[in-house]
Amino acid sequence: MLDYGFFLDLAIILLMAKMFGILFRKLQLPQVAGILVAGLIIGPNVLGWVNETEFLLQMGELGVIMLMFTAGLETDLKELKNTGVASICIAGLGVIVPLIGGYLLYSLYMGGFAPIGSDGFLEAIFIGVIITATSVSITVETLREMGKLKGKIGTAILSAAIIDDIVGIILLTFVIGFKNPDSSGLAVIGNTLGFFVVALILGVIIHYIFKYVDHQDPHRRRLPIYGFAVCLLFAYIAEHFFGIADITGAYVAGIVLYNLSSSEYIVGKIDINSYMLFSPIFFTGIGLKTEITGFTLPVLLFTIGFVIIALLSKVLGCGFGAKLMGFNKLDSLKIGVGMMARGEVALIVAQKGLNAGLMNPTLFSAVIILVILSSIATPIILKSLYSKEESDIEIAISA
Repeated sequence: MLDYGFFLDLAIILLMAKMFGILFRKLQLPQVAGILVAGLIIGPNVLGWVNETEFLLQMGELGVIMLMFTAGLETDLKELKNTGVASICIAGLGVIVPLIGGYLLYSLYMGGFAPIGSDGFLEAIFIGVIITATSVSITVETLREMGKLKGKIGTAILSAAIIDDIVGIILLTFVIGFKNPDSSGLAVIGNTLGFFVVALILGVIIHYIFKYVDHQDPHRRRLPIYGFAVCLLFAYIAEHFFGIADITGAYVAGIVLYNLSSSEYIVGKIDINSYMLFSPIFFTGIGLKTEITGFTLPVLLFTIGFVIIALLSKVLGCGFGAKLMGFNKLDSLKIGVGMMARGEVALIVAQKGLNAGLMNPTLFSAVIILVILSSIATPIILKSLYSKEESDIEIAISA
């Protein structure tokens, strides 16, 4: 007999997620942080109203697939070509420095460096992978408010963030692949390259089919349905045939369809479903998984170090990359600060690693705290840097 208890679970999740999302928005914090807190409160850690079930896990997986599909659809490869070497340098150092910082922090937390290829080594690398991703939605809104989004700095931040996310997903694919005890280094590399070759061939064929359908019947509801079917197909191929993360397949599917004339229409339709049901389930599911009962002094110290390294490593890495590319000191600092914010991609990466056994659930709270604090700190510091520049210009003019 069908158990109808999942209706109650969904009702509680949607109501609490929306209430806390609105509360956090009024506090000028990301709504996603509020949804995470809602998951913590309704889950076994506090009220115990909702427990993780296989049904909620599968619904949450659809949520993360939708998020990564829309992220791929919104990845502007033409913009990356136009910004060229500067964005690659900024993003490259913005990945390498956090990766090293996260690895060293976890090694210190565990009391030493684990042998290369061991579980401890992979877990340490994974902590670095989490903080490579950048969420620039907060930065974009801040720059837009100040009228600076279309400038040289805004373009550099946006382009570097796109590259960060792509590299972060590829790194996640490798780390999860190496976690499989049956996989060798060559097998992981071969599977990853094999997927991208297959995705490229399929992608070219599918892209031209969609281009034809889009030209014949633009902005028809069948396009988002076909598009999401392709997304699910790529996710299945990635996970089932090549043993790599399903979100990699979903992201690539989005990139395949990104420059269609109806791509924004597809994003809009997918977003409605994601926003209404699947995303709240995914993000509250992260809260349900997070363990706060084991928050000991070592975990607290790790969390403090994690937040500090995550913030400083982006400022130093991206800022130094910008300086190498000819930006002055103040502009380099603005770019570094603009890349500090973490959001959905960091949470998605952390959640996939948690499921793969690469992360202790107790440490997940550090990621949530990072998302909240970086979202607060980034706009405040960025605005103060622009204010300093404007006041220096005024002083120079008056002198």
